Amino acid sequence: MQIIFLASYLLQPTTLVAESVAVRYPEGVVHGFLVLRTQDGKPIADGDSTQVVQGDRVTSHLSFKFKDGSIYDDTTIFSQRGTFRLLKDHVVQRGPQFKPPMDTVIDATTGEVNVRYTDNHGKEKFLTKRLQLPSDVANGLLFTLMKDIEPKVSQTTVAYVAATPKPRLIHLQITPQGQDSFSIGSYKHKALRYLVTVKIDGVAGLIAPLIGKKPPDMQAWVLDEGAPAFIRFDGPLYGWRMELAVPATWPSNTANAQ
Repeated sequence: MQIIFLASYLLQPTTLVAESVAVRYPEGVVHGFLVLRTQDGKPIADGDSTQVVQGDRVTSHLSFKFKDGSIYDDTTIFSQRGTFRLLKDHVVQRGPQFKPPMDTVIDATTGEVNVRYTDNHGKEKFLTKRLQLPSDVANGLLFTLMKDIEPKVSQTTVAYVAATPKPRLIHLQITPQGQDSFSIGSYKHKALRYLVTVKIDGVAGLIAPLIGKKPPDMQAWVLDEGAPAFIRFDGPLYGWRMELAVPATWPSNTANAQ
């Protein structure tokens, strides 16, 4: 999945050594439901997540519809031949929640990144840039990768393209933080908690905290029982919390159907 909370930061490229994540659990067909909440638990958007597989190629689609009419839509195509590798990522974000509204396409096979956005004066702009993208770029893949990271590994670093709207290559450092308990109904479970930190090297990394541009840390939880599964993500910029949702609204006559 795309990290929507990084889009507004002005970040500089980093020289950290990143690493491709090996496929421990091949991805399959998935259809799930998510919800975005504020930090005090108020729901602000409903999400739908699907995934289909053809050979070793996976296409995932994540969309959120906000109560204020805003839209977030992310389509990611990646391969899972030995390691996970991004092929293409297309993110559309528009509405009051997203300033500026942007349409971003990353072609990881060529390194070309195209960003269409609307500036503060309502004028449409278009940027295109060719980046030297490593094989481990993680746009649209973060939660997939976290399910397959070996929990005993002390730290994993992956590359990421941040559109600010100018495309820049940064890195995300993923560090396990131990287990947390949670429950669904009467069932109790354990989840691995990961800390996700944006790393900025060199002078930019020293200056960022001084000018208020250092991105806050993020946290994610992955089910630690048998087959791994995404449980929750806390992002920094808008103060949103993303978690699994259970569709529970049924027509009133369903319960009485024979």
